[in-house]
Amino acid sequence: MKPIVSKDSVVYFGEECYTALNTYLSTANHSKICILVDDNTHEHCLSLLMSKIEKEYDIEVIEIENGEIHKNIETCSGIWNALSELGMDRKSLMINLGGGVITDLGGFIACTYKRGISYINIPTSLLAMVDASVGGKTGVDLGNLKNMVGVISESEMVLVDTEYLATLPVNQMCSGFAEMLKHGLIQDRNYWKKISDLSQLNFEDLDQMIYDSVVIKNKIVSEDPTEQNVRKFLNFGHTLGHAIESFYLTHPEKSTLLHGEAIAIGMIMEAYLSTKLLSLTEGDLQYISSVILATFPKIDIDSGDYKRIMELLIHDKKNEKGNIYFVLLNTIGDAKYNCIVSDELILNSFEYYASL
Repeated sequence: MKPIVSKDSVVYFGEECYTALNTYLSTANHSKICILVDDNTHEHCLSLLMSKIEKEYDIEVIEIENGEIHKNIETCSGIWNALSELGMDRKSLMINLGGGVITDLGGFIACTYKRGISYINIPTSLLAMVDASVGGKTGVDLGNLKNMVGVISESEMVLVDTEYLATLPVNQMCSGFAEMLKHGLIQDRNYWKKISDLSQLNFEDLDQMIYDSVVIKNKIVSEDPTEQNVRKFLNFGHTLGHAIESFYLTHPEKSTLLHGEAIAIGMIMEAYLSTKLLSLTEGDLQYISSVILATFPKIDIDSGDYKRIMELLIHDKKNEKGNIYFVLLNTIGDAKYNCIVSDELILNSFEYYASL
C-alpha cells in the first residue's frame, strides 16, 4: 500500500514498515534507542519488532502496566527518570510500541524529555492504528479527565502492521472499530456503508479498511493540524463519550469502559441530538443506532448518574468561553462542529439511549 504522507510524518503499511524503519535507523545515527511497551506488548509484540530490525543498536526497553488508568503524569515522571538514568540524550530515539495509551503517553514523554527527542509510533491495537497514532496528538489524563495535558507534534513515522493484531482480544478490536465507524459518519457515507455490516467483512478486508480510515483522518488533519476548524469533526461522539469514559474510569463501583465502547455510546447519543438540532433523519438515527448496537452491547447507565456525567462535560478540552461544543451530523457523511446543546436535550439523549 502506498505510504500516507502528512505534514511532518509518513504512515507506512505492512512489510514496507520495516524497510522504512531500517533505512531510517541506519541513517539517523541516534545515540540510543528506547522502546516503550506495556506488559501486554512486551509479551506479544516486542519480539516481532526486534526480529525486523536488521542491525545492532544500543536499545533499551521500558515497560509500564497496561490500561488507561496509568496514562497520567505520575507514569510520565517515572519514565522521564528512567530515560535520564539510562543516559538518553537529545540525539536519542523513542519507539512507542503499543495501543493508544502507549502512543499518546510515549509521544508526550518524547516531546517533553530534554525539550524534545525524536519518536516513532508503532500501534499494536486497531484503535491506535486508525486513530491514536495518526495526527500528532499526544497527551495524558488529569485525574479522570481525558487528555487534559499534551502537545501536538508528529512522530518521525508511523508503522501500521496488522500482524500485531493477531493476539488482540475481541473487545479491543471492537474498540478500534468504533473510530472507523466515526470516520464514515463524519466524512464518507460510502465508507460507513461498506464497514457497517461486519457479517460481510473478513480479516482480509482489514488492511484496506484501516488504510481507508487513515486516509480520511489524514485528510482532515492535513487541512487543520491544530484543530481550529475542520479537525473538530473528529470529535463526533467524543464530547459525551469522553465524559462517560471518565465517569466509569474512576468510579469505585463501575467497571471501566474501553475508549471505543464509550465513544459508541456517545455517537448514538450525539446522533440523537443531530435529529433535534440539525437535519439528520429519524431513519438514519435508527440505522446508526442499530449498526453500533450490533457490535457494542448496550451499557445500562443509571439515570441517577446522568447529571454527574454531565458535570464532567464542562472540563472537556474542546470547550471555549464556558460553552460546551458538540460535533453533530447533518446527515451520514456530513458533520457540523461548534454546536451548542441545552442540558434538557443532553438529558433526553441519555433517555434515548436507555430506550433502545
